[in-house]
Amino acid sequence: MNLFRKRDGHGHAPVTNIELFFDLVFVFAITQLSHTLLQHLGWLGGLQALLLLFAVWWVWIYTTWVANWLDPERANVRLMLILLMLGGLALSSSIPGAFGKNGWLFAAAYCAMQIGRTLYMVWASRGVHDGRARNFLRILFWHGLSLPLWAAGAFVPADQRLLLWGAALLVDYMGPISFFPTPGLGRSKGGDWDISGAHMAERCALFVIISLGEGVLITGATFAELPQDGLHWLAFATCFLGSAALWWLYFDSGAKRGSERIETSEQAGLIARNAYTYWHIPIVAGLVVSAVSDEMLLAHPSGHIEPAFLVVTVGGSLLFLIGNMGFKKATNDRRFPPFSHMIGAALLIAAGAASWFGHWQPIALGIASFVVLVVTAVWEWGSYHGGWRRWAPWLGRFGGADA
Repeated sequence: MNLFRKRDGHGHAPVTNIELFFDLVFVFAITQLSHTLLQHLGWLGGLQALLLLFAVWWVWIYTTWVANWLDPERANVRLMLILLMLGGLALSSSIPGAFGKNGWLFAAAYCAMQIGRTLYMVWASRGVHDGRARNFLRILFWHGLSLPLWAAGAFVPADQRLLLWGAALLVDYMGPISFFPTPGLGRSKGGDWDISGAHMAERCALFVIISLGEGVLITGATFAELPQDGLHWLAFATCFLGSAALWWLYFDSGAKRGSERIETSEQAGLIARNAYTYWHIPIVAGLVVSAVSDEMLLAHPSGHIEPAFLVVTVGGSLLFLIGNMGFKKATNDRRFPPFSHMIGAALLIAAGAASWFGHWQPIALGIASFVVLVVTAVWEWGSYHGGWRRWAPWLGRFGGADA
């Protein structure tokens, strides 16, 4: 029984409705992550939220790779994805208590989804695509290496759990980087991961939309409960327009060019690993942190800037720009990352320092961060469309042309 997609001449694998249905679970997961971070603001809470994000992303991106090959229109595959949704719902619901009483549920759901899906791929590939079956046997071996760490971490105190689960994720994340070396099976090769690049690009773009949506939902829901005065209206507009600026930075040129690059590349699997599997993590992390910043700004637009607000406001946008730099560099032949983003990162840090030492109000820092994102977006747009070459040719000597 062949459960794999029959692609057209361009190797295109369209995104299906069941994949969009599957993503609903991760809308909930992103909401849980942002709320958990907001409730446990601090270095320890931040590390815990980051670890949980790494795990949630790893489940989703592995499923995206699998759905790139399998045909989700087959009943067999749909049932597998629905079972993964059930596991994902359990995983997402356990996020607030993952470092408390629900640690066992988070670990069990994560491991069951990763191992169960991999076993399914081994079964589906045997006799149809034996090379792919060997690849997933390698992946199964690496999941087996991290399994004891996940299990042990579920039954120890929170500080030890952080260390054990951090080690487990390190093992999981090293697998693709090292091409899954496995005793008796050797290592995978880049050419083994013959994916549809357009499908991978579209799926990751949809996850970015999910993450952006969390910021928009938080902005609307929080504003609805607040006084409708001028200051809160200004904070409301700043938060929403900040989300729009983040959308522009990813989708105006980066998402389109990334899709075109991976779709035509002979090394689509390697680009998918570098640009989408790894570099999208800081992009998504930045959006989650920015959603927390929006809620804090709306709740307290005036007064003194708290250290936590400073970190999430500057850190969210900074993570997003860093992820975009890596993503755009990995899908472009340029020697350096976009100069606009490097300038934007420097300006964000400068704005954060100025707000702290200058005793700004939170709304002032929110507006300054939004202005930096707009400057970055306009700079990149002008560079990509050749504007800076016409208006300021000297910028090219400093890498000013991002295109």
